[in-house]
Amino acid sequence: MRRLDYCQYLLSSQINYRITNLAEHLPKISHDQINRYLKREKLTPSLLWETVKNLVNFDQNGYVIFDDTVLDKRHSNKFELFRKQYSGNEKRVIKGIGIVSCIYVNVKTVEFWVIDYRIYDPKADGKSKLDHLEDMLNNLVYHKQIPFKTVFMDSWYAAKKIILLIEKLGKIYYCPLKNNRLVDDSKGVNKYQNVKNLEWNKEELKFGKIVKLNKFPKEYKVKL
Repeated sequence: MRRLDYCQYLLSSQINYRITNLAEHLPKISHDQINRYLKREKLTPSLLWETVKNLVNFDQNGYVIFDDTVLDKRHSNKFELFRKQYSGNEKRVIKGIGIVSCIYVNVKTVEFWVIDYRIYDPKADGKSKLDHLEDMLNNLVYHKQIPFKTVFMDSWYAAKKIILLIEKLGKIYYCPLKNNRLVDDSKGVNKYQNVKNLEWNKEELKFGKIVKLNKFPKEYKVKL
């Protein structure tokens, strides 16, 4: 059993990823051999980067996308990494393995590559999903030193420490805000209000509205 064999299986199998299914398609390799291989083999984020870095077509105006997914393990009871967590696909809390991924996009060639990931396992490392995104973002800039201009992320990551970090790194970011996020578009005249209650004129609908996010530095503004 080689690493390449297993990775090719994961790429080609769209539904069933069980090692019993793999063994059925490899006559000379047994279930026990695959099980022993997986126990000793470590498919780490650094290994992913070593594999993909020479394939990526980098561009100064590249995008990086941070997103998380939950691998559904609701019918499993012995996985070490699964926990109850919210699944965006299911729109509810399920048992599963959480993964935060980083994808690099070349907008000129419309190509993309997964270049980093983290397993969400707070019991093991004490890190939140925000911590994982922060680690990967700093890694992109200071360790991998890859060129990119813009960060895309979900509303889950639109937290103060992440937004200010992106700003500090001199990058542009786009992310949705939850409709109950408190903002002020009155320059301090009125109280903070939910995003969903904002009033928009024709010019703002076309060019955007400048607001201050609650609990952000006084001088820090964003455009919706």
